[in-house]
Amino acid sequence: MARERFKVALAQMECSVGDKEANLAKMEEMAKRAKREGADLVVFPELSATGYVCRDLFYELAEPVPGPATEKMAEVARETGLYIVFGLPEKSRISGSVLYNTSVLVGPGGFVGSYRKMFLPTHSVFEEKRYFRPGDKVEVFDTGLCRIGLMICYDVFFPEVARLLRLKGAQFIVCISASPGVRRSYFETLLSARALENTVHLAYVNLVGREDGLGFWGGSRLIGPTGSIIVKAKYDEEDMVMGEVDLHDAERAGVFLPMLRDLRPELTRWIAEEASSY
Repeated sequence: MARERFKVALAQMECSVGDKEANLAKMEEMAKRAKREGADLVVFPELSATGYVCRDLFYELAEPVPGPATEKMAEVARETGLYIVFGLPEKSRISGSVLYNTSVLVGPGGFVGSYRKMFLPTHSVFEEKRYFRPGDKVEVFDTGLCRIGLMICYDVFFPEVARLLRLKGAQFIVCISASPGVRRSYFETLLSARALENTVHLAYVNLVGREDGLGFWGGSRLIGPTGSIIVKAKYDEEDMVMGEVDLHDAERAGVFLPMLRDLRPELTRWIAEEASSY
């Protein structure tokens, strides 16, 4: 059963590229601090276990899910009573040559579930398809807080992902990210739109720091179901901020902004038909 209210810590961190042990230790420290400050859920950025610009090192750093890093963070979750979301490169159990960019959710009871990034940017400074295979499943996970849906970074550019999560019953969407500064304005627009159009709370947690010349802008935020910002982290520096989710806000928003009621599902079929021929 969902709780009426819970507190979310947005743990905007700078990673040590390629040093999984150091990054997991930092996540443990930040999670324990978040617990002391009253958090129920703590969220870390995309690929927070390894850093984003790892290139061929991903093949050495990747591991199965569940695996050692998942179990390490599950131990932290059990010790603190927190739910934790973090990112890592996942290695397929079939072949070490098949990797996924994955978001992992653990809780006081251990591993809850994971999500493989569906949309992999491979243009300008991005080369994710060189290393990762796209995911093919959108799932929502029952927790002691509420039903949580996961997405990753570039997924936010495609409204279908958040919409499907919401239609599957997500009461809260968590988007982890490794967005460089040149994309800041796009994300700030799209994140509020994804929350508003689905009348759902959305947490966005981004990397900070520089990795091989690529700078990440931070700006993590908790967004309410009308698109308003509840709390926002600093730009361009490590930070952790806390915000409260009140699920009744989404119920009220859905009455005055009834987009879910007014959906036209047939449009999805028409989009599929047009997209197959353009």
